[in-house]
Amino acid sequence: MISKTAALRGLLAEEAFVHMPVAYDALGGRLIEKTGFKAAYVGGFVTGGSRCTSEPLLTLDEQVRVAGDVAKSVGIPVLADAGAGFGEPLHTMRTVREFIQAGIAGVHIEDQLFPKRAHYHKYVAHVIPRKEFADKIRLACRQRDQNDKDFVIIARSDSCRFEGLREAVGRMNLAAEHGADMGMIFPRDLAELEQAPKLSKIPLVYVVSRGNRDSRPVATAAQLADMGYKIALDALLELLVSFHFNKRALEELKETGDFTGLSHEECVTARHDIETLVGLDEFYAIEEETVEDRKWGER
Repeated sequence: MISKTAALRGLLAEEAFVHMPVAYDALGGRLIEKTGFKAAYVGGFVTGGSRCTSEPLLTLDEQVRVAGDVAKSVGIPVLADAGAGFGEPLHTMRTVREFIQAGIAGVHIEDQLFPKRAHYHKYVAHVIPRKEFADKIRLACRQRDQNDKDFVIIARSDSCRFEGLREAVGRMNLAAEHGADMGMIFPRDLAELEQAPKLSKIPLVYVVSRGNRDSRPVATAAQLADMGYKIALDALLELLVSFHFNKRALEELKETGDFTGLSHEECVTARHDIETLVGLDEFYAIEEETVEDRKWGER
């Protein structure tokens, strides 16, 4: 059976463009797979938000656990946010090992300081020097090559926000020299968004950050593919939609004592779909083969 890392490598080789929606739990991952997407993503924002903390405050164990839960529940490869590698190069090497052992197919590692600060969510990026970033990516790639050469390393830079496109792309090209498979930057406007893939020596990943408040472009998958991006990570969709509609439902329930947002038939369908994704039919079959076909009192 092909490994998840080899599957991701194969997908990137075969497909001109790969769209990865985000999941923060196993059920969400299975829904992504069932809908027909060929890969899924576990981002730091959704893991942090779903745990009532922030992405900069996540521990390595927390992110590996969530990403691993998603990866174990699906047959498609899963890409994960590894933040700033959870430390210096030696710590980043352990981070790579942990994600590989959890069944993740690849990670992105950024050039922010560690520990990260909550001000990251106010778009205050604290970028480490180029050499420190290069060392971190170089050692991450060394660990990849030792453990699983198919594991995908994506170098991420947040430098564009304050130092401009040239610096961000320069960091991607430096990361490419040290073995990074792909790159990720954060263009500030449409012009930079269109220009970045043309300047990078490695394929670029774009984070579709719905609801961002710094006016960063939110492009469609088709637009990003046309611009030359290799992957689009829809990094917040599941959490935003789940929170928005659950909030509306709870407000109605509190105000009226009832919920009318779904008809009885829609509730039946949704519940059945959840049970199907969980795999209850298989559970039933095993019980009927073993414990449920026995007469009461039989020993």
